[in-house]
Amino acid sequence: MAQGKRGIMGKIIFYEEMNFSGRHLECSEDYADLRCLLKQCNSIRVESGCFMIYDQPNFSGNQYCLKRGEYPDSQYWMGTDTVFSVASSQPMPGRSACACISGSSSEGR
Repeated sequence: MAQGKRGIMGKIIFYEEMNFSGRHLECSEDYADLRCLLKQCNSIRVESGCFMIYDQPNFSGNQYCLKRGEYPDSQYWMGTDTVFSVASSQPMPGRSACACISGSSSEGR
């Protein structure tokens, strides 16, 4: 695993086509804007770690948490082929790695 600003980082691979085919982009650090690197995203493989993906640049918009595993098409996450930013999510020992939040001002559950 790569050593990032926040310690040990995971590895995520974005594929332009479903079922892990086509052009791909390997990430082991946060990216605020993937638009210049990836035309679209139709499958994802998380080799290690946990990542938050966002449908807008600069870690904004709808977000989805992906843990280690394979996601052969966009129906396994947000249902869209647009992933514009990605951030590594470091789980804390004894706590859940991801929290589900809804509502525009984060007051929902």
